[in-house]
Amino acid sequence: MEVEIDIKDTDDSIANKTTHDQDVVKPANVSDHGDENEEEEDFDDDDGMVEFDDDEDGDYYMSENSKEDDEAHYLSMQAQFDNVDLPPGVEASFSWLSDPQPVTSAKPINPPVETHDHEIPNIPFCTSNDVASSSSSVLPNVISTSGAENEDKTKDEVKQKFENFKSFDIVDDFSDHHFNNAGFQGQQPPKTWTKKIQDEWKILEKDLPDTIFVRVYESRMDLLRAVIVGPAGTPYHDGLFVFDVHFPPTYPDTPPMVYYYSGGLRLNPNLYDDGKVCLSLLNTWTGHGSEKWMPNNSTMLQVLVSIQALILNDKPFFNEPGYDDMYPGVAGDEKSKSYNEDMFILSLKTMIYTLRRPPKYFEELVVGHFCSRAHVILSACRAYMDGVEVGSTIDGEHPVDKSGSKAFKAAVGRMINGLVSSFSRSGATDCDQYRVEN
Repeated sequence: MEVEIDIKDTDDSIANKTTHDQDVVKPANVSDHGDENEEEEDFDDDDGMVEFDDDEDGDYYMSENSKEDDEAHYLSMQAQFDNVDLPPGVEASFSWLSDPQPVTSAKPINPPVETHDHEIPNIPFCTSNDVASSSSSVLPNVISTSGAENEDKTKDEVKQKFENFKSFDIVDDFSDHHFNNAGFQGQQPPKTWTKKIQDEWKILEKDLPDTIFVRVYESRMDLLRAVIVGPAGTPYHDGLFVFDVHFPPTYPDTPPMVYYYSGGLRLNPNLYDDGKVCLSLLNTWTGHGSEKWMPNNSTMLQVLVSIQALILNDKPFFNEPGYDDMYPGVAGDEKSKSYNEDMFILSLKTMIYTLRRPPKYFEELVVGHFCSRAHVILSACRAYMDGVEVGSTIDGEHPVDKSGSKAFKAAVGRMINGLVSSFSRSGATDCDQYRVEN
């Protein structure tokens, strides 16, 4: 059963609960997919689309759509981004970046709100030469000045903005939000609904763990955006995962609606490539008692922590219901390891996707996070190529064994150079040492 979140918990206790949830809650309770995952060795390159489709037997498969050099693909993709001015929230038309197009017009909700002391960030994190209409334009000019002194100043600026980035804040522009056409459509929401949302804001502001970041919207209290850091020890480590949330008019009698920005990738049985999030707490999967949404007790904080702990866990293969019984012992362990390899490759692709199209109001977080974690991520990639198991702690010298399939090691090798280029463009330094010859 899921562990309930006490709103009086401190940040440390919430983080501890996240770890505790991974140990005591069966991930099968959060799944909504009965497909069988079969071990597969056919990895694609760093820019090709990886899909997990259901065949008649419910097996996952991975297809390779491109045979061209991966670094050339990455540079080609990079050039296309640099030459296209996209409005906020509109994602590029690459096959593996496809997501449903957000609606760009909606009537704002203007309920009475309490006074907050948050500063609404109205200055994008970019240089004066950046294209203001696109959050992706933040990245190419992060290190755009000439000279070592100016470069060091820019790096310090990136670091400072990242360190000062608020876990919770109230913002204004919701135009790129997935649910911006939902809600009360100009009608005044009930006072009870408004009070409940304000209570949710207070809980989030007070108790968010330091690996979950939230932005809410002053004129659209029904909307929320969250970025969750992938937990250590999982195939999702160091990744950033973006979710849009809508509180329906029937909230809290019905749970919030949650959409995942997949980039067209299926990197978890519970995170569909069409954005569906499968979680018993959202009533999108079966559950019992407190595992289901409880109007008088469940909170948005609980939803976010559950996504991080129960979905982005260390053995997502077993999120599929029945797999614990179907694949016991060594057979299950082997399939789980193989699945983790697949998911790590997709997580790396998601990193590049997120760097190219950082979510609005999270640009500083994305740049700062990947600047600070670039060497950790690249070191992990090299260790995995040497046979270290995905999710293992990489600390100094690592033992080399025969773990990891040849196809996985080759796929990681093909991803590294694209990651180096992407991280370097975001401002990370000394990444070229991790490049490999393909």
